[in-house]
Amino acid sequence: MQLDAVTLDTFSVVLVWTAVSLYVIAFIAYAVDLANRSQSSLVAKDAAQARQLAGVGARAATATGPEAPAQTTPPRYVWGRIGTSMAWLGFVFHLGATVLRGVASGRVPWSNMYEFAMTGTLLITAVYLGVLFWKDLRFLGAFMTGLVTVLLGASSMFYVEIVPLMDPLKSIWLVIHVFVASLATAFLALAFGLSVLQLLQARRERLAVAAEGAAPRRSMLRTIPSAEALEGLAYRFAIIGFIFWTFTLIAGAVWANDAWGRYWGFDTKEVWTFIIWVLYAGYIHARATRGWRGTRSAWLSIVGFVAVIFNFTIVNMFFEGLHAYSGLS
Repeated sequence: MQLDAVTLDTFSVVLVWTAVSLYVIAFIAYAVDLANRSQSSLVAKDAAQARQLAGVGARAATATGPEAPAQTTPPRYVWGRIGTSMAWLGFVFHLGATVLRGVASGRVPWSNMYEFAMTGTLLITAVYLGVLFWKDLRFLGAFMTGLVTVLLGASSMFYVEIVPLMDPLKSIWLVIHVFVASLATAFLALAFGLSVLQLLQARRERLAVAAEGAAPRRSMLRTIPSAEALEGLAYRFAIIGFIFWTFTLIAGAVWANDAWGRYWGFDTKEVWTFIIWVLYAGYIHARATRGWRGTRSAWLSIVGFVAVIFNFTIVNMFFEGLHAYSGLS
């Protein structure tokens, strides 16, 4: 039996909310993982102190017999693995929802705010899960799944029924321009999360120095990389996102020339896309300048991503222009 577009879209909506539910479970699991990291940091600190106090006795024991091998078992972070498994399962349902929306509409599913939110959050999850094969960033899992849950859940407010494309959107540039913009947003979201953690970690490190090394006894921040390492990771992902965003800006100009006969017209969406490009160009330049490393560069990364969200939500909904494709009446 062949399913019609309405039925496929209904299944798509069901899969979206299934994915949201799974992301919520993943968020909870990651949150428990963070709590366990906090506890493990306390245990590790106490164990280190115990080994230090027993050091003299251990050295004395080696004079009369062999020293027992040190028992050092790395933490397993089981809840982090559960969170990642749930995130993968949510991603599968999320992908299914996006594909069904595309099949039902007979085009790529990113021509309005609802579809862009669906595709954009899918790519955020895909980039996060893909990076896990290269770097263990499960400590960022609660932040990323929480962000995706909020954005994907809020996309229900933007839901619109499937409608034919407007004439300017009937272009191959719809496939290229919007997909690359979504991919750029995914990498910038990862940089955003790392920058937030960088600020928290930098504060903990400052307090530790002020207290002559007496950092808080229980803190999950003790189990994640240093502020400097987090800054380096955020910088790498921001550069990748910036490259994709640069292509988005150029591709948008080419598409505008095809659709409206001019490359640039100071349309609201065009201006905000350029503002975001300038913010991240400034961030990358500031990061390369010694005086702007650390907290100030992290704030630039955060402000840049806030501008991305502002461009996607406020500009689409409340500013008139040629790019008024939110689909909302």
